[in-house]
Order: sequence, then structure tokens, then C-alpha cells
Amino acid sequence: MIERTLVLIKPDGIKRGLVGKITSAFEDCGLKIVGMKLVSPSPEKVQEHYNADENWLRSVGEKSIKSAKERNEAINEDPIEIGKRIRSYLINYLANNPVIAMVLEGNNAIEIVRKIIGSTQPSKADPSTIRGKYSSDSYDLADSNKRAVRNLVHASEDKASAEREIKVWFNESELIQYSRSDEKEMYG
Repeated sequence: MIERTLVLIKPDGIKRGLVGKITSAFEDCGLKIVGMKLVSPSPEKVQEHYNADENWLRSVGEKSIKSAKERNEAINEDPIEIGKRIRSYLINYLANNPVIAMVLEGNNAIEIVRKIIGSTQPSKADPSTIRGKYSSDSYDLADSNKRAVRNLVHASEDKASAEREIKVWFNESELIQYSRSDEKEMYG
């Protein structure tokens, strides 16, 4: 199924000069870039992207709690409160820093992109993924430094989030329709 997804190359990916390697990983497997821009987003733009959806906040908080338990640390905070704190770290990190926003299109693009980028915690990501190859950050290091995990990229989790996130970063007129020269071989 041909679908679209949003990918953000975060400031750590840009500042470390990994943009080409990251975009190549997506193009090499047949995904098509239909929108791409370098931006320095306002805090409001990043807040809109990481909206305060209760399910997302809970999920982020639960990941943090699970990681703390693996380190034998007791956490007495509510997952939503942890999620709010992590959201504030993300907003502080992405706002007013260079970010590349791109829309990728292809067969099962959402699932494929998430496989290519790997686990949100780079220290646990498969070494063949973007995060596993180019980062070794972890939840515990980020937590101890009171900052977001530097995991190079963001990718939409599912179809609903992809549709919402694409609209945050792109107008429809900024998304270009074209054919790659290898599309007939891949999809025909």
C-alpha cells in the first residue's frame, strides 16, 4: 500500500553531518522524497508537532519507567507527568535549531521507515539501523542530563500521526508528485 510518512532529521543529525547518510537509507530501499525543507522551528511549531495527546504522553512516560526499572531505579511519577517532562525536553531541543522535515512516500512507508531508523533508544537499537549505527545515547543518560534523547530522527508512528504531522510541517502545495525511474521495477 503506497502511503506517506513524516521524518524529521533532528539537530544532532544535522550538526553531525549525517543528512546524506540518513536520506540515502530511505532512498536506497525505494522510498521517494516528495517534500523536504530545512527549518528552524518556533517553539509553537514544535508544540504543535508534539501535541499534548494523553496517549502519546502516557506511552513516552511508560517507556521511561520501563527503562528505569531495567536499571533497578524506582520511579514514583505518573507516566503522563513523565511524558510532559520529556515533551518539554523535546520542545527545548528542536525549537530554534536546524531541523530537516521530509515527507517520504512508498509501499508501507510508515513501517519501513520505522524499521530503518530503529529503536527510539539508540543504545538498544539494532546496529544496522540509523540510530544503531550513528548514536549511542540512552534514556538514562538523557534523563540524568535533563534533556531529550539524541536519536537523530523522528518518524511518524502510524497512519493517523503521519497525516497529522505532515500537515504541521507542509502545505499540500509543497509536496511534489513525480515518478522515480525504478518505480516500475518495484511496484509494477
